[in-house]
Amino acid sequence: MGILGAAPAYAGESATLISADSQRCLDIARGSQEPRTPAIIFDCHGGANQQWEFTAAGELRTFDGARCLDIRGASTQPQAVVQSYPCHGGANQKWTLRPDRTIINPASGLCLTVKGGETANATGIDTWRCEATAHQQWIVGDTEPPPDDTEAPTPPSGLAISALTCRSATLKWEASTDNVGVAYYDIYRDGQALGTVNASTLTAQLALTAGASWGIYVNARDAAGNVSQASTSLQVQVPQCQADTQPPSVPTGLRGTVAGTTVTLNWTASTDNVAVTAYDIYRNSIAVGASGTLGYTDTGLSANTTYQYAVAARDAQGNVSPRSAAVSLTSGNACTDVICSTARVAQDTDIPWGLVALPNGTVLYSRRDAKDIIALNPATGAKKNLGVIPNVQGTDGEGGLLGLAIAPGFPASNPWLYIYHTSPTDNRIVRVRYVNGTLDMASLEVLLKGIGRNKYHNGGRLRFGPDGKLYATTGDAQNGAYAQDVNHLSGKVLRLNANGTPPPDNPFGNYVWSYGHRNPQGLAFDSLGRLWEQEFGDSQDETNLIVKGGNYGWPNCEGVISRSGTGCATTGYIAPKYTYRNTEASCSGIAVVRNSLYVACLLGKRLYRSEISGDRLVNVRQFFVGTYDRLRTVEPTIDGNLWMTNSDAAGDKDSIPNNTDTAIYKVTLKP
Repeated sequence: MGILGAAPAYAGESATLISADSQRCLDIARGSQEPRTPAIIFDCHGGANQQWEFTAAGELRTFDGARCLDIRGASTQPQAVVQSYPCHGGANQKWTLRPDRTIINPASGLCLTVKGGETANATGIDTWRCEATAHQQWIVGDTEPPPDDTEAPTPPSGLAISALTCRSATLKWEASTDNVGVAYYDIYRDGQALGTVNASTLTAQLALTAGASWGIYVNARDAAGNVSQASTSLQVQVPQCQADTQPPSVPTGLRGTVAGTTVTLNWTASTDNVAVTAYDIYRNSIAVGASGTLGYTDTGLSANTTYQYAVAARDAQGNVSPRSAAVSLTSGNACTDVICSTARVAQDTDIPWGLVALPNGTVLYSRRDAKDIIALNPATGAKKNLGVIPNVQGTDGEGGLLGLAIAPGFPASNPWLYIYHTSPTDNRIVRVRYVNGTLDMASLEVLLKGIGRNKYHNGGRLRFGPDGKLYATTGDAQNGAYAQDVNHLSGKVLRLNANGTPPPDNPFGNYVWSYGHRNPQGLAFDSLGRLWEQEFGDSQDETNLIVKGGNYGWPNCEGVISRSGTGCATTGYIAPKYTYRNTEASCSGIAVVRNSLYVACLLGKRLYRSEISGDRLVNVRQFFVGTYDRLRTVEPTIDGNLWMTNSDAAGDKDSIPNNTDTAIYKVTLKP
């Protein structure tokens, strides 16, 4: 029997339909012919309720033709229940089995899906966006399953934009090639998903945001789920919907209060012919932050010091009002808040990514695009370049030289510096000896390779735990199927012995410690030895408390947002401890100091602080909103405070070395 179409030549024949993921059969529950009985998967037994016939009319009939596979309520929305029902020829009873073995309902454009990607008997069936994942693929009973296909398509090329307006545009590209055949193209902007189209088209209609600057790219995907490396990004500057040259009115009523070394400002709203979008805050005539509300908190000031503050209003097209009348405020003589002061210790022209504080006070940090390691003396600001790490390659996105870690007992009993980086073929973990203040490049060892890479979603944090094991975060390489495969290294938190071997007590007999992650980065242990993790989402970021063998839901569940099947209600999925909107977060690094969790955020340009209470995060506060640009990394200092690094927008999404203006700060905390 061949691959079925809408009107197969052998209409009238019947066969089982086997889920490629579970090897269980499409079944009508309990063998009942009652209308509205749900479809499920069940162990294959060949009964009449597991025999299916594709008719010339495009129906899927069972019970010797007495019932049709039907979408309840003729719904065209995702997650609609699939059931048996008397045949009536409606659009909700039409199905096509495609070459990639998905079964699509043409009216809705959605595919027959095993709920939540589950594999247990009696798991229900619904409809979902066609992604050609294993729980959407069906094998006709007497056909051979397709041969294993592990070869990814080539990257798409030739991206071009036409019909560009402030709200929409047409994107076109040139086809990828594949050893079997491309099935889908996935469209992204700066790591965020915009949509998916079938391989039969090489164009997509984009919904845009007026005034935005986007890097748009495309990945190709085959029926086996192999994802190509990304195309080259196409930079698109979206025009505004209307010309606007009129600035907002001057803010009025600026006033402030002082509590120790913290100043709180408030003011009266400005007006604008279109809309005020933000307020820029000036301290001593220097811009120190921005606010989308009518208030701002300036933290970490010097004690007993007088500051002059002013505020200016800004609209969406960059028109800025004159500054308000200034207000003079004098800080107190002691720190009364949780953050006491912030000092810039060093500047850089590349992106500081990983950072470790050595026992002697030296700070080592990686420069992502320059691919080298810097030793910093915080007392003097003096820097020493320890050399370029070999075989590092950027991805024109988020890849390059990433996380660093040192083991307990460094350097006496374990003189190794552990490094996570992107190579030309994968992401990997290596180590190199740190001897007398230098790196012995001849000693470099590759501990683990084969971690999926792509333009975005590379993960990259390293952290040694109190158990002496090395923990690492890995992104899903923009292939969500990897995240749910416990035999794949991508979309995981990994756990390694210090020598790179997998510990025998890992839950799956390999390196995987937890799974179901999209793009995890931050890692930190609390005073009880528990592991906290920070993860980038597509529209919602999350902080997780990691447990051995835990499944955190991606790609079916993102934070608390259901995306596929039973989504976040799926049995066994572990919910995050806190979620954030991307615009206020996109957080990369975390640190725990005195049982408080600090989270550094890029797009949100802020530092979150939460108190750890049991297994909850409470008293969540925000600091430095807009003050230090995009915050990437926080690490504990050896004296109980924080190191913090930033990353400006200039070179954040490319692999060009030394094209940024960044800094390393020491944040002094209240004892």
